Amino acid sequence: MTKRRYTFTVLRYVHDRVTGEFVNVGIVAFLPPARGESGALRAATRHTIGRMRVMFPDLVKADFLSAMSSIDRAARKLRPEVERDALGFSSELDASVFAQRILVSDDSALQWSPVGAGLTEDFEVTFKRLFQRHVAQYDERSNARRSDEEVWKPVRKLLEERGVPVELGEKTIVGDGDKVHFQHAWKNGVWHAYEPVSLDLADEEGIVRKAHRWLGQLTSVTSDPAEPFHAHFIVGAPANDSLMPAYRRAIRILKKSPGSVDVYEERDLTRFVDRIEDEVRAHRAFD
Repeated sequence: MTKRRYTFTVLRYVHDRVTGEFVNVGIVAFLPPARGESGALRAATRHTIGRMRVMFPDLVKADFLSAMSSIDRAARKLRPEVERDALGFSSELDASVFAQRILVSDDSALQWSPVGAGLTEDFEVTFKRLFQRHVAQYDERSNARRSDEEVWKPVRKLLEERGVPVELGEKTIVGDGDKVHFQHAWKNGVWHAYEPVSLDLADEEGIVRKAHRWLGQLTSVTSDPAEPFHAHFIVGAPANDSLMPAYRRAIRILKKSPGSVDVYEERDLTRFVDRIEDEVRAHRAFD
């Protein structure tokens, strides 16, 4: 099959012109007519705000999605003209010409990127790959839907309600050539570290990867730590039920961590706080 040249341009949402920070939100690709074959125009935009909510907290979801819908409608209207070659489109034209007809560049937050190009044997397949590479993948790899700190909030609240007299601070445990950092720790002979781990992530790979990262860090310092420590994890589950098998696997990975490690799930919140309270009050009883 003969390869044909195509061009594309990516639609960017530029939230702040000063910093230049942007997120890719759509794409337009054009396949020029060649040897009696008609041209083709494809366009797609995102229909969720995904990680944009985290990056740009003041983004108005309804306004953004309305803008995306308008772009989709303009692209659908233009597409038949290109495929009929009704306007006699030249093979010298590129995707930017049609992108400008879909959305004219102005001073708004939506801006087209410089034109890219490539060769394709199957334009439909290539377009799907372009959208995945430039737009969709960033939502799939987005960070926690709930942060580690959000998993910790119920713990902090329950400790405060019970009046547990403990001041938890950050602690870095140094091992032989590596170190691991904990957000909430106190010392009672050994360091007790209480760490929230949100596994409320976007995909299975991210969930398992995060568990492996903790396993690797603990393994790297447990054999010869500068100070003895006991790690206690409180783990947040994904909101998406289809990701629960990956979550269960991640729990098993965390439980394989060497040294003194306990793993609690959110449903064990009361038991987790009981553990902290018992250790603190027992320590104070002997002071």
